[in-house]
Amino acid sequence: MRLSDMLTEYIMEMINDTGDAEIKRNELANHFGCVPSQINYVLTSRFTPEQGYIVESRRGGGGYIRITRISSDKTGTLMHLVNSIGNTLDRMSAEVMIKNLYATKVVDEKTARLLAAAVSDRALARVEAGGRDIVRASIFKNMILNLTGR
Repeated sequence: MRLSDMLTEYIMEMINDTGDAEIKRNELANHFGCVPSQINYVLTSRFTPEQGYIVESRRGGGGYIRITRISSDKTGTLMHLVNSIGNTLDRMSAEVMIKNLYATKVVDEKTARLLAAAVSDRALARVEAGGRDIVRASIFKNMILNLTGR
């Protein structure tokens, strides 16, 4: 198992036990025998708002990093997602968001497949490459808003 996967699993266990995880970056790095930047990588790639997490940090000697899973009803989760998308959305981020929606049972498999198909590069092939991420964000936001019933 890769170090980043082990770190993710460790943090996820903490979140599952208490609803959030409060860590000290240097202590966690020492525990796993890695550099603190590896902890940063895991936090910025695996615990993002798009994946349903809020990461807060407090600097200084008593500093910590708190990772909290966003827990709300289906509509709240979908609205949080819409609000986290800017004016552009790349293919990889869209895929991660869709996988997270499916994994957390906010959408079923059929809906996840429809979302993925609508924002795929194949569906956007006629859109100029430079504009795909703008169109993808617009389509995705509108589809998510439709799922909320608004």
